Amino acid sequence: MRAVDLALYADELAARASTLAAQLERARGRLCQAAIERDARRALDDGLVARLEALGFLRAADTKAARAEVAELAAAISAVEELQAWVERRLYAVREGLTLTAE
Repeated sequence: MRAVDLALYADELAARASTLAAQLERARGRLCQAAIERDARRALDDGLVARLEALGFLRAADTKAARAEVAELAAAISAVEELQAWVERRLYAVREGLTLTAE
């Protein structure tokens, strides 16, 4: 393999990992927002809650789906990072003229 090919692939993987990390943070944020809205529903009177729902400020959140999304994104990031580490080890070996056995 050529070093430039490995370097380009490593860069692409880094970009994908970054995108996944941003998606994970947004998903975690939705979970936090759902918890805040749940607490608000408990604390506020029913009429105000109904008005806030009608205005779109309080939404019914599917926290089970959100937790599943967080878990899936975290697993995806882990997988991409493992592949990225493998590619970077290969890149290092090529640049140093080392021979690696199949891992």
